[in-house]
Amino acid sequence: MPEGSHGNLIAGEWVKADRMIDNINPSDTSDVIGSYPSGSAADAQAAIAAARAAFPAWAAASPQTRFDILDAAGTEVLARREELGRLLSREEGKTLPEGIGEATRAGQILKFFAGEALRLNGEVVTSTRPGVHIEITREPMGVIGMITPWNFPIAIPAWKIAPALAYGNCIVIKPAELVPGSASALVDILQRAGLPKGVLNLVCGKGSVVGEVIVNSPDIDAVTFTGSVGTGRAIAAKCVARGAKVQLEMGGKNPLVVLDDADLAVAVNCAVNGAFFSTGQRCTASSRFIVTEGIHDRFVAAMIEKMQSLKVDDALAAGTDIGPVVDAAQFKVDLDYIEVGRKEGATLAFGGEVLNRPKKGFYLQPALFTGTAPTMRIAREEIFGPVASVQKVKDYDAALAAANDTEFGLSSGICTTSLKHARHFQRAAQAGMVMVNLPTAGVDYHVPFGGRKGSSYGPREQGAYAREFYTMVKTAYVQG
Repeated sequence: MPEGSHGNLIAGEWVKADRMIDNINPSDTSDVIGSYPSGSAADAQAAIAAARAAFPAWAAASPQTRFDILDAAGTEVLARREELGRLLSREEGKTLPEGIGEATRAGQILKFFAGEALRLNGEVVTSTRPGVHIEITREPMGVIGMITPWNFPIAIPAWKIAPALAYGNCIVIKPAELVPGSASALVDILQRAGLPKGVLNLVCGKGSVVGEVIVNSPDIDAVTFTGSVGTGRAIAAKCVARGAKVQLEMGGKNPLVVLDDADLAVAVNCAVNGAFFSTGQRCTASSRFIVTEGIHDRFVAAMIEKMQSLKVDDALAAGTDIGPVVDAAQFKVDLDYIEVGRKEGATLAFGGEVLNRPKKGFYLQPALFTGTAPTMRIAREEIFGPVASVQKVKDYDAALAAANDTEFGLSSGICTTSLKHARHFQRAAQAGMVMVNLPTAGVDYHVPFGGRKGSSYGPREQGAYAREFYTMVKTAYVQG
C-alpha cells in the first residue's frame, strides 16, 4: 500500500473511497498516521458480490493451498512484528511492547490456523441399518461478514480471518473506524501471500453504513462481531430474523477475587496488569476487585503504592507503562464514570486525574475506588478504561456470590493459595474463562475464547473450537 492515502480492498484491488478520514495518534493528536477510506454502502455491496463470486473456487481449494497462504502470511507478520507493533501503538495507544506483542500474536494465530486447514476431519459412523454407510463432514459456511473493534486492531481481525480462510470461507471485514491501519496492513499481507481475488475484502467505514449492509445482506451467510452489548444485540436480532449464523463477543465486568490467604505481591500484580495495562481497554480487564476483610486494607495500600509508580505517557516512549485513552469520546466516558463513582459515594482512593504531557493526547491517571457497593454503576457497568473498584466482603462464599453478581460472564479471577478455594472457584465462577493467580486479561491463541450471559453469544472463538462457527456439518447416508 502507498504511504499516506489508503483504500478499500475489493475483488483483489485497492480502491479509493469518495470520503477519507484521518487516522489520529492518541498519544500525539498532531500526528496523522494516514488517510483511510470511509466506505459507502455501494463499496460494501461490491465487496460482498466479490466474495460471493470467489466462494465456489476457494471452497474447493486444497487444504495445502490454504496452509501455504496462511503460513506465508504468518511468517511475514512475525518478520515485521516491530513495524506492525509500532503502527498499532501509534493508532490505538497501547505501549510499544504491547503493540509488538499483539502483532506477534497475530502471526502466531495465522500459523496455527494454517495447521488447522490440514487438520479438519470428519467421522465415519456405523448405521443402524445394514449396508448403509454414514459420513459426517464439515463444509465452509460461505461468505462471512466481520465487524471488529478498536482495542485489538490486529489480533482480533487475525483470529476471525484466519479460521474463516482455513475452513474455505470468503470474507468481508469492516474494522473499527478508529484503527484502520493495522487491519489494512494485515489484509495487504494476506492478499500478497497468494489469496485469489475476492476471497478477502476490506471495507473501512461507519458501522451505521458499512456494518448495516454486511449485517442485512442476504449474501452474507454468517456474521462475527466484537464490540458493545447494544450493537451486538441489534446485530443478533437482524441475523436471526433472516436465518444467518451469528457470533458475538460483547464485553465484561470482570471480577478479581482476593482472599485473605493470597500472596499479596501476586494479587497486586494480577490486579494492576488486569485492570490498567492496555489502558484498561480490554473486554477481559479486571474492573472489580472483590477483597476479603483480612487482606483488604493491605491490598488497597499496596495497590496505591504500585499505581503511584506507573508511568503514563506516549505509547512509543521507552519506559511507558500505560498509554493514552484511545480517543476523545472514550476519554469523556472514563471521566464521566469517575464523576459518577464520586457522586454514588465511593471513595476515589487514587488517580482519576487528567495528565498533561509534552505531546497533546488523551492521558488519564488510572483510578481506584474503594468503599464500593455492588449496586453502584461503577461496579456494574462496563467502563472500558483504567478505572477499577474495590468491594470488601466477609469471606470466600460472599466473594463468590459477588463475583457472579453481574449480567456479564467473560473472565473471572481469584488470587489464593488455597487449593480448595481455587478448585471450587474454577467450577463455580459463572464465566467462560477462569484465571487462578493470573490476571483476568491475557489468553492463549490455541484454546477457546468466550464467555456466557451478556458477554458472548454463539460458538467460541479461537483454537480448534473456531470450526463450530466457520463450518457447517453435513451427514451423508450411502446405500451399497
